[in-house]
Amino acid sequence: MHESLTIGELAARSGVAPSALRYYERLGLIRAVRTTGNQRRYERSELRRVSFIRIAQQVGVSLEEIREALDSLPDSRTPNKSDWARLSERWRARLDEKIGLLTRLRDDLTGCIGCGCLSLQRCGLYNPGDALAADGPGPRILMRSAPVPARR
Repeated sequence: MHESLTIGELAARSGVAPSALRYYERLGLIRAVRTTGNQRRYERSELRRVSFIRIAQQVGVSLEEIREALDSLPDSRTPNKSDWARLSERWRARLDEKIGLLTRLRDDLTGCIGCGCLSLQRCGLYNPGDALAADGPGPRILMRSAPVPARR
């Protein structure tokens, strides 16, 4: 097994396009060394950093927050299991909010989206006179933390 990976090898192994890897490198999220022919070479440990980045992005963490998290590691090392546990704790509340929203979407909207809504009296999203505008912009009903009971 080679000590380092080419950008193509890292892309194939991580599932991240070479263009994204170059972008991550520009942001300081991953590091490469250059050969005498000016080709990028990545230490195998960078694969774990790329995996960390992908997982964090999947749960809604911005690249800036990911960079800050990686920068907080001693000697800019690759995150280990203990690091991930500590860093992910920062994002737990956001994850819980996302889980809640997804659960509400699954439970409350199954019979609503695409149904044609022939019965506004029972629609969980019905907002007569746009009364919810006073609560602020966006999908106010779905963004509530508690499930909205269906109107009867």
